[in-house]
Amino acid sequence: MGVESRIQTRDAFLWLMNLIYLFAFTSLYVQIPGLYGDNGILPARNVLDPKWPATKEELTSKPTVLWLAPLLGLDVSSMMELTCLVGMIIAFGGMITKKLRVVLTFFLLWALYFSLYQVGQTFLWFQWDILLLEAGFLTIFVAPLLPHKRVTGGTAPFTISFWLVRWLLFRLMFASGIVKLTSECPTWWGLTALNSHYESQCIPTALAWYAHQLPEWFQKLCVIGVYVIEIPIPFLFFAPLRSLRLFSFYAQVFLQLSIILTGNYNFFNLLTIALCFSLLDDRHLALWCGRSQDGEERSSPRGQSGVWRTFSNLLRGFVSALIALAIVGLLALWTWKLFALQFMKDEVRSKITFTLRGFSQMLGRVIPLTIWIGFLSLSWQVISNLLRVLFSPGTCFSKVKKLVACLLLASFAFIIFNLSLVPHISVDESSQNRVPAGIRKLHDSVKHLHLVNSYGLFRRMTGVEGRPEIVVEGSNSLETGWQPYEFFYKPGALSRSPPVVAPHQPRLDWQMWFAALGTYNYNPWFLNLVYRLLNNQPEVLELIQSNPFPQNPPKYIRATLYLYHYTAMNKNATRFSDTDWWWREKKSEYLPPVDKSNPSFVNYLKQYGVNQAKFKRMTDNTLSLALKTIRNSLKQLDGFKLCLSLFTAAGVLQVAKRLTTK
Repeated sequence: MGVESRIQTRDAFLWLMNLIYLFAFTSLYVQIPGLYGDNGILPARNVLDPKWPATKEELTSKPTVLWLAPLLGLDVSSMMELTCLVGMIIAFGGMITKKLRVVLTFFLLWALYFSLYQVGQTFLWFQWDILLLEAGFLTIFVAPLLPHKRVTGGTAPFTISFWLVRWLLFRLMFASGIVKLTSECPTWWGLTALNSHYESQCIPTALAWYAHQLPEWFQKLCVIGVYVIEIPIPFLFFAPLRSLRLFSFYAQVFLQLSIILTGNYNFFNLLTIALCFSLLDDRHLALWCGRSQDGEERSSPRGQSGVWRTFSNLLRGFVSALIALAIVGLLALWTWKLFALQFMKDEVRSKITFTLRGFSQMLGRVIPLTIWIGFLSLSWQVISNLLRVLFSPGTCFSKVKKLVACLLLASFAFIIFNLSLVPHISVDESSQNRVPAGIRKLHDSVKHLHLVNSYGLFRRMTGVEGRPEIVVEGSNSLETGWQPYEFFYKPGALSRSPPVVAPHQPRLDWQMWFAALGTYNYNPWFLNLVYRLLNNQPEVLELIQSNPFPQNPPKYIRATLYLYHYTAMNKNATRFSDTDWWWREKKSEYLPPVDKSNPSFVNYLKQYGVNQAKFKRMTDNTLSLALKTIRNSLKQLDGFKLCLSLFTAAGVLQVAKRLTTK
């Protein structure tokens, strides 16, 4: 195999995608009754009432396999459970056997997750959900059509579609860096975003508490590092020098691992790392395994031609190293000048030296450049593939097949590339007219499929004055006896350590974080939650760690908004504590005390489709009873433990398979 072979790299990428799908389906599965059941917070039946046969208009307006629920004798939430279980089984199979890492597998995984997204409502409207849909769709075209098909690295047509994964990674990282500045957030412009990030992020880890204690000058350097990794370094994804692409790979992975250590962002960081594999090749992957590529020529060349070949390779490597060092040096110089770095005795001082106006003007010139870089890089990928096919050994028939495959994938790649320009240029208002109207029209026609999306993580830093946190309490008296509901993962009790929960995403805890940034008027699901607590609804209570009213539900529920802060590590600080991780101060009333008989509360619930009557499942059949049995058998495991259990099981099976085949 040649230097540019990516057969093993593709397989590693496909394995990671199976793992991510496994985590995504598993995490959602354990939460379905409480989130989407008939007695859940946002019943799925309110957005989809499947009847079979469905009309063409219904199928096109909301394409999902959940329409098949009546044929199987299931309600919508039970069909969601079945969909998750099927996705878990397929993804698990794709992890343990290479034969299942094919087009059909990834089409099914994408279709199943897309089906769930259709009824997921606010609990599935996260950037990583649409990122998984887009990456999952591209994976269909990266995967081999058949499990036994053997191709050589230099002539594999999939490298064209694999390039689209690299382009997606570029758009994700570049946009995430740009929006931090275009948002005009004062913390990003003042390099103080990390002063509050570790404390105010949704579900921090215990390490975030320690990171928050670091000195401000170091936090500013970390912000600069984020800018460098997210804005200029992604341009190296398309560098012709392999060493620069590897450098950019490790820079991106370093950022993602740093985020994993200090925050619980479910499968998002792992998915980003999977996208980074589009920057690798088999030769580098072999180094991780401590072996050379199969078929690599290791014997020393003989004769004058062999000596000349060795000399030319050394010279080429030396020149490439010089160019790479020069580019990295220019990047360091650029960083030093734009952020006015001053190395003092006990600190490093820094500040942004450019203005918003200057940055906006620069962005207006850079966006067209990114389009041209993408177009030329994709064109070169297609041309080089076609040339390799033409000049590779093989029969005429085999070459024709490869040429047809290359041309089909090239057509697909250029279509997706053009569609992606619409969300890509959304970060710059001055570039909006650079995409032809025809492409915009095509993009709008397929927008609901989420084939291409716009991204922009951590656009504005929240919780600068302290993280807003909602504390929900119940009581049987308006005057006394208020007791808090403790959630599994979000901050509540001051002495509870921040948890490690990724790759599981507790979606209720996440939405509680978003709800605290606004009011309940903009989060109608919160009143649905309150109503379920007033009824001690078992499905919803399973999403909450402790219910202070286990026998009978409370008469009243209220919610108070607090500002949470980390305690200090310094024993001389006023916020120091040897027992608590947090301290808090009351900010305001979030929701006044309500009860089930409150007319305005009841009308509000009806307005948003939460009926007061408790709904029961359809008449049980063999399939629904099987689903109940599976859920009861897995009930003792929370989402985090179930994700890790399945991952461990897949790992054990793979190791056992390797041992038995030796």
